[in-house]
Amino acid sequence: MAIYRADPGDGVVWLTGGSTGIGRALALDLAREGYTVAVTARAQDPLDEVVTAAAGLPGRILPFHCDVTDEAGMARTVEAIEASAGSIVLAIFNAGIYLPVHAEALHLPAFRAVYDVNLFGVVNGLVPAVAAMQKRNRGHIVLIGSVTAYFGWPSTGAYGATKAALNIMAEALRFDFDKMNIRIQVMNPGFVDTPLAARNKFLMPALMPVDKASARILRAIRSGGFETTFPRRLTWALKLMRLMPHALVFAFISAVTRWKARPLMPGRMHEPDPPPAPAPTRRRKSKTVRG
Repeated sequence: MAIYRADPGDGVVWLTGGSTGIGRALALDLAREGYTVAVTARAQDPLDEVVTAAAGLPGRILPFHCDVTDEAGMARTVEAIEASAGSIVLAIFNAGIYLPVHAEALHLPAFRAVYDVNLFGVVNGLVPAVAAMQKRNRGHIVLIGSVTAYFGWPSTGAYGATKAALNIMAEALRFDFDKMNIRIQVMNPGFVDTPLAARNKFLMPALMPVDKASARILRAIRSGGFETTFPRRLTWALKLMRLMPHALVFAFISAVTRWKARPLMPGRMHEPDPPPAPAPTRRRKSKTVRG
């Protein structure tokens, strides 16, 4: 039996990180398809502009402000969407951040921030969304990954690690999701021309316009398999390179990103987290021992 695939007439799409970049383009494309799209973004993100841009489309976009790092808030958001808009049949976990990591200036807060959004931000939404889908015996999950999951690209020590984790998590969960009639897909785009990518300081081969990336994701949601990666001229070559010795891979990535020409950054002294405050001690009343 074929695993469930979402359709505009079945219910609501929940999309995280839909105020800019791929998320914004995808929210509008889904609304053009006739979906009701519940978009989650932080209160300070320009979500109202996306809602306005969807005016006149066959579908609609509904704003729900929540930070993906807020575990309880994400659960409440699922409840609010289902109470006000309808059942979530398709959940797209797109919210993500990129903070560059350089070995000569390692900084723990950068790792924590990226993991909190890109990995645990997904899990915070996945748990309540799957619980709701399980009750209805059908659902559709999409995780937005990256080709940085394939190799350790320069400065992506945190970002790429989270995307690799999403891929492995999806592969492991698929075995049970298939039995639950919940489809799970991973989208691993190459470099897309978004504000997030603009922070990269290295050459990005085959840089793709955001509207074309969104169209490719939407096509995969309609008919694609477990993994979708694009543009193929870049990503399929990268897949083949995974069979090569590491020395050749490192040499290739260094060449295409021109990384050897980049000077080292000034080192940063390690600043450990402050130790936890000691627990308050309670004074015990002395007892007089009578002989």
